[in-house]
Amino acid sequence: MRLILLGPPGAGKGTQAQRLVKQHGIVQLSTGDMLRSAVAAGTPVGLKAKDIMARGELVPDDVVIAIIADRIDQPDAKAGFVLDGFPRTVPQAQALDRLLAERGLKLDAVIELKVDEGILLKRIENRVAETTARGEKVRTDDNPDVLKGRLEAYRAQTAPLVDYYAAYGALKSVDGMAPIDEVTEAIGGHLGRPMARKAVVPRSNARRARPPKRGSKKSKAVRRRAPVRKRARSKPGRPAIRKKSARAAARKNRAGTRRSAARRRLTKRR
Repeated sequence: MRLILLGPPGAGKGTQAQRLVKQHGIVQLSTGDMLRSAVAAGTPVGLKAKDIMARGELVPDDVVIAIIADRIDQPDAKAGFVLDGFPRTVPQAQALDRLLAERGLKLDAVIELKVDEGILLKRIENRVAETTARGEKVRTDDNPDVLKGRLEAYRAQTAPLVDYYAAYGALKSVDGMAPIDEVTEAIGGHLGRPMARKAVVPRSNARRARPPKRGSKKSKAVRRRAPVRKRARSKPGRPAIRKKSARAAARKNRAGTRRSAARRRLTKRR
């Protein structure tokens, strides 16, 4: 499964990406993480990106695409991936399409987390106020002015991707303002639930469940351990005759003995 998460800063893309990773066994691909990993690994593309970042310049699209190409060719990405933070522009989306087409791959869905920017700004302002009241240091990204700039950049560069992916039916929209679990449920409804694994019966239990074959050594051993009384076979048209119990047989023998003794006494008298 290959997915893209779209949404402005603060929409919860990172949280939902982590949940998708656990649910579907795929990997999360973040451009920032991939750039840092490539630089740390000293790959040719990573070294090129390192020089560009050292000069304080933005990494061009062709370098980012090359890093993504290296990453999705790794074994852990074969089952699929979710892209968080890429593509940011329509040209990047077109480059990604070409990259996937060269490998015979395609996107399964593009999930848009729709949010209210006014509420996002209010959340940041409340968080800053609460952090300051506790005497803690405010995070650099918890800044309403910084968030406003990032939202403006999103509207100018990334928002056009909504129309781009909607044009060929890949876009699925979700209310990103809903509680986290409800957002996860809504995304799952678009993607379909992961198939439940079939329960595996332990071999030992499976053997006990099967009756032994007739004539086998195990079958004979079972009959010796637990003998079962059998009903006497009856002839056609007659009811089955049950075996008489040992007690009934003893009573019959005693009665027969008494009759025999009585007959002998009568014979002597005569």
